[in-house]
Amino acid sequence: MVTTIDDTKRMAIGERLADLRAFQSLIISNDQKLIDACPYEDVRERLQNMLSDDQKNLGIIDTVIVQYGIQSEPSAATKIFIPQFEKMMSGDEFTYYQKLIHHELMKHGQAMSGIMIHKAAQVVGADIEVAIGPLNTVNFEGRAHQEQLKGMLEQVGVREMTGQDAHQGLWARVQDAVAALSGVAGSITTQNTDKQDMNIQTLIRLDHEKVNTLFTEVGATKDPQKLQEYFGQIYKDLLAHAQAEEEVVYPKVRSFYGDDNTQELYNEQAQMKQMLDEIKAIDPANADGFRSKIKDLMDVVGDHIRQEEFTMFTAIDNNCTDEQKEQMATEFKAAKSKIQQEMSA
Repeated sequence: MVTTIDDTKRMAIGERLADLRAFQSLIISNDQKLIDACPYEDVRERLQNMLSDDQKNLGIIDTVIVQYGIQSEPSAATKIFIPQFEKMMSGDEFTYYQKLIHHELMKHGQAMSGIMIHKAAQVVGADIEVAIGPLNTVNFEGRAHQEQLKGMLEQVGVREMTGQDAHQGLWARVQDAVAALSGVAGSITTQNTDKQDMNIQTLIRLDHEKVNTLFTEVGATKDPQKLQEYFGQIYKDLLAHAQAEEEVVYPKVRSFYGDDNTQELYNEQAQMKQMLDEIKAIDPANADGFRSKIKDLMDVVGDHIRQEEFTMFTAIDNNCTDEQKEQMATEFKAAKSKIQQEMSA
C-alpha cells in the first residue's frame, strides 16, 4: 500500500514559495510606505512604477503556487521577521536613505529566493520546473528593480548629505542597465502574462503540460520511492484540477459546448478519479505493475486533454470575450487554491 503521497523536498519548495509570496506582499506594502514618505518627485515616480510591477508579480506568484500544487504556510522565521521589518520601516529611527537601503536588500533577497527555488526545481523534478516557469518573470524584474534602486540610493544619499543632486554619469549607466534588464523581463512577461491572471485556456494548458511531464517522469524510473513521489503529485494535481473544472469551467461552457460534450468531460473525470484511487492502493514496489496502471491512466487523461484543447478551447474562444476568459481563470485559480488547501489540511 502507498502510505503517503507527500515528499519532503516538494514540501520544502512549497514552503519557500509561501515565503516568496509573503515577502512579495511585504515589498508591496513597503513600496507604498516609501512612496507616501518620498520627498523627491523623480524617485517617487520610479517607486510608483515598481509598485505596479510588484502588484502584477504577486499575481504571478499566486499562479505559480496554484500550478505547483502544494499549499504551504510561510516558515516560522518569515512569520517572525515580517512584523519586525514592518515596525522598523514605519518608525522614525531611520532616514529615507536608510529605509531605501533596506528595501533594496529586501529586493535582493527576494530575487535570490526565486533563483534558488528554480535551481531546487531542477534537482527535484522536471514537472516542478514546468509549474514554476512564470516565476522567471518575477526574478528578472526583481533584478531590474535592484539596479534601479541602486541609482535611486545614489541620488537620495547625496541629496540628504549635500542638498544637491549627484552627478549623472553613474545614474545614466544604471538606467541603461535597467532598460536592458527590463527588456528581457518584458519579453518573458509578454510570453506568460501581462496581467495578474492568464486566460482560462492558458491555465488549463499549464496543468496539462505539468501532468504530462509527471507521466514522463514515471516512465523513466523504476525506483519505488520516485514512483510514489511522482504519483503522489499526479494524484493531488489531477484531483484539484478536475474538481476546479467541475466547479467553475464546465458549468460555464455547457450552454455553448453542449450537454453531451460537457457530460462526456464529467464522465471522463469520474473514470480518472476511480483509476487514481485504484493506483493509490497499489504498492509501488511492484514497479512494473504500478507503471502499467499509470500508463492506463495516462491514456484516459490524454484523451481528455485532447478533447479539451481541440474542441472545448475552440468553443470558449468562439463564445467568450477576453474579459470573460480572464474572469474564468481568476475563478478557476481561486477554486483550485481552496481545494489544495483543503487537501493539505
